[in-house]
Amino acid sequence: MQGLNHQVKSEHRMRIFLAITFLIASCPLEMPKGAEQISWRGSGKGGAVASGRAEAVAAGLSLLEQGGTAADAAAATLLALAVTDYGLFAMGGEVPLLIYDARKREVKVLCGLGRAPLDPEAIKWYYDHGIPSRGDMKSAPTPGAVDLCITLLKLYGTGSFEEAVTPVLALLDAGGEQWYPRLAITLRKLVEAEQACTGSRTEKLAAARDRFYTGDVADELVAWYKETGSFLRKRDLAAQVTRLEDPVSVNYRGYTVHKCGPWTQGPYLCQTLRLLEGYDLEGMGHLSADYIHVVTESLKLSFADRDEYYGDPLFTDVPLRRLLSSRYTNRRRSLVDMQSASLQRRPGDPHRMQPLLAGDSLEESKANIPVQDTTTCVVADRFGNLVAATPSCNLLSNKPGPSGVNQGNRLRSLNTTPGHPNRIEPGKRPRITLTPTLVTRNGKPVLAVSVAGGDLQDQTTLNLILNHVEFGMLPEQACTVSRFQTGHHQGSFDPNPDRKAAFGQAGSLQVHSGVTEEVQQALTDRGHKLRTTPGAIGYPVMIYIDQQTGIMHAAGDPTVINNGRDRGRHAAALE
Repeated sequence: MQGLNHQVKSEHRMRIFLAITFLIASCPLEMPKGAEQISWRGSGKGGAVASGRAEAVAAGLSLLEQGGTAADAAAATLLALAVTDYGLFAMGGEVPLLIYDARKREVKVLCGLGRAPLDPEAIKWYYDHGIPSRGDMKSAPTPGAVDLCITLLKLYGTGSFEEAVTPVLALLDAGGEQWYPRLAITLRKLVEAEQACTGSRTEKLAAARDRFYTGDVADELVAWYKETGSFLRKRDLAAQVTRLEDPVSVNYRGYTVHKCGPWTQGPYLCQTLRLLEGYDLEGMGHLSADYIHVVTESLKLSFADRDEYYGDPLFTDVPLRRLLSSRYTNRRRSLVDMQSASLQRRPGDPHRMQPLLAGDSLEESKANIPVQDTTTCVVADRFGNLVAATPSCNLLSNKPGPSGVNQGNRLRSLNTTPGHPNRIEPGKRPRITLTPTLVTRNGKPVLAVSVAGGDLQDQTTLNLILNHVEFGMLPEQACTVSRFQTGHHQGSFDPNPDRKAAFGQAGSLQVHSGVTEEVQQALTDRGHKLRTTPGAIGYPVMIYIDQQTGIMHAAGDPTVINNGRDRGRHAAALE
C-alpha cells in the first residue's frame, strides 16, 4: 500500500492545541477559529482523532497534546459530542466502546448502554400498551454515557474527569441552546464532587459518578422522569454499570476483527466475514457485479440470524459459538446463488447445524419508523492504544430536563414478542445497532472504525474493512469510494411484536451512483431491486495504524446532507 502525503504540518501543531481556547469565542455550531486545519483527514505519529464535528475532534486532540492516552482523549471527545453533535448524541445517551490496551496487548469491550426499567409493573405496561415507536420518554433507557466516560478514565485513562470535561464546558460557556447553562451546572457538580473527594484518583472519579447516579443530580433526573411519564427511578440509575466484557472476534485473511457482543448487531459482521472468506473477493474486483452480489447475499443471511437470535446475553442464550462455527458457516454459504438475488428471509438453525430454519415466511413492513441517527469516535495515541466508540441517543421528540441532560428512545430496539431473545424484561439491554470495530494483526492494532447510520452501520463497516484488507485502501480512500447497502432485514427501531411485519425491503440494494451502469444492469439482471444515490450510505470514520512506520492515518466521510445539518465527519492527527 502506498502511504498518503497528507500530514498535519508542524506549524499547525500549536494551533490544534489551542483550538479549545478559541472555542470559547466561537459559536459551538460553527467551525471554531484556529481549528480550520481540522478537515476530514489527517496523518501523524503523535495521535489521531476522527469523529463528528471539528470541535469534538479538537477536544480529543487537546488531551492527546497534553500527554493523555487514547482513553483520556476519547472521554473528552465523547463528552464534547454531546454538545457539538447534539441530536445525534446527548449526555444521557449510550456508548458501546472497544479499546486496545497496549500495555496488556488485549482488546476489551465497555458497554455504556442503558437498560429497561427494573419495575415489573413498567414492563407489564409495555406488554399491555406496546413500546412507543415514535419517540417518548417511556422509551428511554437509563443514561449510560456518563458512567461509560468515567469508567473509561478509571480503567484506561491517566487524567481526571475535570480535565476530560474542560473542553465541553468551554463549548457550553460559549452559549447557544437554552439548556447549555443547565448542563454546564450539572457537569460542574460532578467536578465539585471529584475535587471534594480526598481519596485516590479512582475514588475521585467514583465520587463524580455517584453524584450523577445516586446524588442530587439523580434526584433531579427522577423528578424529570416522573414529570415526563418515564418509568425510570433512582434505583435504575443506581444500578447502571458499564460492563467490561471480552469482544466477539473472528480471523479474516490474517486480521482479527473485534466486535461488541450480541447486545449489539456487531457479531453479524463477524458472521458475514466468515461467509466471505470462502470467496476470492480480490479476484472479483472492487465494486464488480460479482463482488457486490456476493457481499450483499452474505449480508442477507447474517441479518436473518441477527434478527432471529441476538439479544442481551445476560438474559438469553445466544448460540454465538455455533453461529460462527466453520460447520455452520459452510452450510450457510451453500445458500448463496451467484446468479440470483434472494428475495426471502432465511435464518439458519445453528442448534441443528442446518442451513435453514423451518417454517419462516416473509412480510414487508408498512411502518414508517423515525430514526435520528448517531455520531462517531475513533482515537489513537502515541503509546499504542486505540479506541473505537459509537455514541448515540436517538432523541426524536425528547427535550432536555432541568439538569440539561436529555435521553433517547433506545428501548424501541426491544420488542414484546413472547419468547423472542430481544423481548423487553426488567433491567435488560436492548439489542442496538451501535457497533464500533477494532481490527488487530499479529496482536497489534491496525484499524478502528465507527459508523453512524442505524441498521446499515456494519454494512458500511464491512465496505471499509474489505476496502482495506482486500484492496489496500487507506482511510481517506476507504471512506470516500462508492459503497452499497441492503434493507433486506428487520428494522431495529420497530418494536412491533409481529417481527415478520417489521421486515424492511426484500431484495433491496442501494448503490452509490459511482458504480458503473454496466454493473448496475448486471445486478438488476440477477434480481436485485436496485436504486442509486449520490448521497451518503452511512457516515464512517476510520483510523489505520501503519505498524512499520508508526504513522496513524485518520479520515471520515466528508459528505454533508442537504437538510442544513452538517453530518460530515472530521479528523486530524498530531505529528
